[in-house]
Formats: sequence, structure tokens, C-alpha cells
Amino acid sequence: MRLIAIADIHGKQYRVNDLIKNIEEYSPEIVIICGDITHFGPGELAKVLLDQIPVKTLAIHGNIDSEDVLDYIDKSKAENIHLREYTYKDLKFVGLGGNHFSDDEIKEVKSLLDENSIFITHLPPYKVLDNAIFGIHAGSREIRQIIEEKKPRLHLCGHIHERPGFDRLNDTIVVNCSAGKSGSGALIDIDDEISVKMLE
Repeated sequence: MRLIAIADIHGKQYRVNDLIKNIEEYSPEIVIICGDITHFGPGELAKVLLDQIPVKTLAIHGNIDSEDVLDYIDKSKAENIHLREYTYKDLKFVGLGGNHFSDDEIKEVKSLLDENSIFITHLPPYKVLDNAIFGIHAGSREIRQIIEEKKPRLHLCGHIHERPGFDRLNDTIVVNCSAGKSGSGALIDIDDEISVKMLE
């Protein structure tokens, strides 16, 4: 299976244009949007941007998205997977958007995840691809704990514009696909192994 994952579009049409060019070049089966679709809204803009993507799209909201963005993901062609699962070709995609999580939300996500899952969040896990300005670790301790406990096969995130790339957290491959500062997300091929290419 081939995916393109991207985060931190921040309402920029040129980033969606770049995404569409990459879709035409690489022919992914699914596109994953890891939050911050808009820059403080409006929610309608999320729908406008998402509806331009010509392949199956899964999306969550980020910390900069306004509260109504979730509603407009539901109204768009994209699949809203915040606190939900979506299964495709025996792989389960599970989403956790935003940047503050209640105990109930964490419990719900844990109940959906397993070792064959692809976990999609906006925030990276603490101390993995999360070095923000001045090198401060700005990732989520809760997300790290979820990954360490549930051991998903792949974790896709964004939020930290300075640290796009891929790494490992134990057996989980972590990809920060932020396009907020440079780059255009990540191309991911999933078979017996997972290969990742960061897109310029």
C-alpha cells in the first residue's frame, strides 16, 4: 500500500497544489492529513482544501484548527478519523487530533489500536522528532505512552515544523510529515516492510 502523509497545511493553497502534484506523480491509494489544515479556521476552508484532493483522504484536526474544522471535515469528501478507526486492506487507521486529550479520549484510542494499526496524531511523541525552537522537546508524553503500550506499526504526525523526518520509537516507525517550514510531506510504502521518503 502506498500513502502520502502531510501535516501543517495552515490554509495555504500552494501546499495543497504541491500535494496534488505529488499525488499525480506517486499515485498513492490514500492521503493522510495530520492536522492544522487551516490557520485558526474558518472551518469552511478545511472543506474547500480537502475537497480538492483526488484520492481517498483521512484527516484529523490540529491545535491551530478552529473548533468547527471537525464539522467541516465531516462535510468534506475526506474521512474524519478523530477518535475513530478506518480499515483498508487489513490495515487499521486510528486518529487522535488536537493537542489536549481527556482520559476518556486516551482510553478510546487505546481500545482501537493494535500492533497492525497506523496511528495518526497531530502531535509527535515526546522526544521523537519533536525538537522545536531552541531544541525544546515539544512532543506529547501521552502519545508516547500510548505508542509504547499499544505498539502500532506506524505513527504519523506533524506539528513541529522544524523536525520533518522519520525515526523509531521501539518497534514503531514514527514519521513527522510537517510541511509547515519546508518539504511536502512523506511518501510511505507499506508491505512486509515500511519504507519512507520525505518529499521536497
